[in-house]
Amino acid sequence: MTLDVAANLERVRGRIRHACEKAGRDPAGVRLVAVSKTQPAEAVRAACDAGQTDFGENYVQELLAKAEAVGSGVRWHFIGRLQTNKVKPLLGITALIHSVDRMKLLEEIARRAEQAGVVASCLIEINLGDEATKGGAGETEIETLLRAARPLSHVEIRGLMAIPPFLDDPEALRPYHRRLAALARRLREATGLLLPEVSMGMSSDLEAAVEEGATIVRVGTDIFGPRRKTAT
Repeated sequence: MTLDVAANLERVRGRIRHACEKAGRDPAGVRLVAVSKTQPAEAVRAACDAGQTDFGENYVQELLAKAEAVGSGVRWHFIGRLQTNKVKPLLGITALIHSVDRMKLLEEIARRAEQAGVVASCLIEINLGDEATKGGAGETEIETLLRAARPLSHVEIRGLMAIPPFLDDPEALRPYHRRLAALARRLREATGLLLPEVSMGMSSDLEAAVEEGATIVRVGTDIFGPRRKTAT
C-alpha cells in the first residue's frame, strides 16, 4: 500500500505542477487535500510517510477516529455536509471546515469556538449547479452571509468552496471553476474580506480547477483508489 499511495501522490502532485506551469502559477499556491473518507487509517499513514499533511473527511465520527489513530502531524479538513449538533467535536481538531452554507451553522460554529477558546477557519460552500441533492449557499445569498459573519469574532472565513455537478467531461466543469474564482474576486472587492482560499477540483478535473485559480484541490480516488465501505 505504501508504494502505491506514494506513487499515486507523486502523480497527482505532478499534475498540479503541470497545471500551474500551464497557468503561470507557483505550485506552492495550491494545497493538495487527500480525501481519505472510507479509507483505513493505514492508508493515511502511508500518505503521511510520502509527505502528505492535509487530509479531508466527510463524516465527523470517521474524522475523529482517524485523528486518534493517526496522531500528530496531520491537518484535517472537514468537507462533508455538517449538522449543527456535530460541530463541537470538530473544533480544535479540524484545520478548515469547507462546507459552511447557512447562517445557523455559522453561528453554532462561532458559539462552540468561543466556548473552546479557538478561532474556527471556514469556507463558504456555494451550490453552483443549484442541485437539490447538494449543500451549499446560493450565489445570491453569499454576500449577505459573509457580511452577517463579520461580527463573529471566533470564526474566520477563509474563502469559498464548491462541488460542481458530476459531468463525464472534465472540460465541461471548467466554467463552474471559472465562476467560483470570479465570485471570490467579486466578493473580495464587495466586502473587503481577504478570502484567500478557493477550494475546487477533484481527481478528474483538478487541472481545469488549478488553471482557473484553485488554491485547494480535494483528491481521493487518484490517491487511495476506489472508496471502501460506506461510512456513517
